[in-house]
Amino acid sequence: MKKIVILGSTGSIGVAALDVVSRLGPGYEVIGLAANSNYELLAEQARSFRPQYVTLFDEAASENALGLLPRGSKLLPPGLESLMTIASLEEADIVVHAMSGGVGFAPLVAAIKAGKTIALANKEPIVMAGAALMKECERWEARIIPVDSEPSAIFQCLGDRRDSLESLSRVLLTASVGPFFRRRGSLDRVTPKEALRHPRWKMGRKITVDSATLMNKGFEAMEMQTLFGLPLSKIKIVVHPQSIIHSAVEFCDGSVLAQMSLPDMRMPIQYAITYPSRQPSRVEKLDLFSLRKLEFFEPDFRRFPCLSLALESARLGGTFPAVLSAADEVAVEAFLAGEIRFTDIARVVEAVLRRNSSSPLPPSLAEAVEADSWARVKTADVIAGGHYRKKTAK
Repeated sequence: MKKIVILGSTGSIGVAALDVVSRLGPGYEVIGLAANSNYELLAEQARSFRPQYVTLFDEAASENALGLLPRGSKLLPPGLESLMTIASLEEADIVVHAMSGGVGFAPLVAAIKAGKTIALANKEPIVMAGAALMKECERWEARIIPVDSEPSAIFQCLGDRRDSLESLSRVLLTASVGPFFRRRGSLDRVTPKEALRHPRWKMGRKITVDSATLMNKGFEAMEMQTLFGLPLSKIKIVVHPQSIIHSAVEFCDGSVLAQMSLPDMRMPIQYAITYPSRQPSRVEKLDLFSLRKLEFFEPDFRRFPCLSLALESARLGGTFPAVLSAADEVAVEAFLAGEIRFTDIARVVEAVLRRNSSSPLPPSLAEAVEADSWARVKTADVIAGGHYRKKTAK
């Protein structure tokens, strides 16, 4: 019996994870659910899966959930402490971490210090303090299994074989680019509705916008660095609009191993939950005869400057990745609220990065949190003051 906790159960990854568990059948039990504010869906999930513990981060939502939960499901108080409690439940075998943004940092640390196996969909904590988190994993004998389709593809191709890493030539990290790959002209007038219309994947709002700006691909490059111990020079980003090849690895002899499937997040989620074994899945199988073509292109760094900002932050190291992550989160929220334009996201993030100073040394957990907090305040100031509209010297 594998006992499972799901953080972010009402988001797209959390909903997909529960669907996976329901289809796996006996042998997999949900014991904890955590969400932000969608109390109605959380209550519905609790009635279906009967977890021992549930919590909502939002106080008002937590109050509304009272009386909707089934008997036997204990509602923990709202707030970060309860998220950390559920993430570190002693009886949990695997924690599916699907919380979006920086709020997921503390629960991830709690799960690591509890020595858990973590199916990680939230890449922001890894971006913030990847080196420090991996040291904590080693110290507490915790394990991170990536859930995003591309890092999962690399994990499936490499597994735990250290000899594979030694003979690795490079990683081919694929990118779908979102809805604007073939769009001509300026992206200045892109609306939130257009940015949220991803042609291949159904995801949360933040990651969907990050996919449209290609910021998400920069985050994944940093995730590859951390999880697989790869230098940035060995990570090649390849635009692949069909999202059939989820990523590939090339070895020194020229051999290439790729993981292929139809774009459905339930597949990498199930792999992470059932690892190291594979179980039958009801996900639609890939029919090679139905594929008309598979296309591959170089990324357009000029059109999608967020990718350049992410890779440069990775090269600079120190607190730059943490600042990048926090600034992007605030800028995306501002875009979705109609406060800035789509193309302003990169300008805002760049303006904040230029105000950051850092040594190249990897930050501690505390330093990463401090950098995250500083960047959120600074980003709000940059947006409010319109400073991102001013050209900054190179």
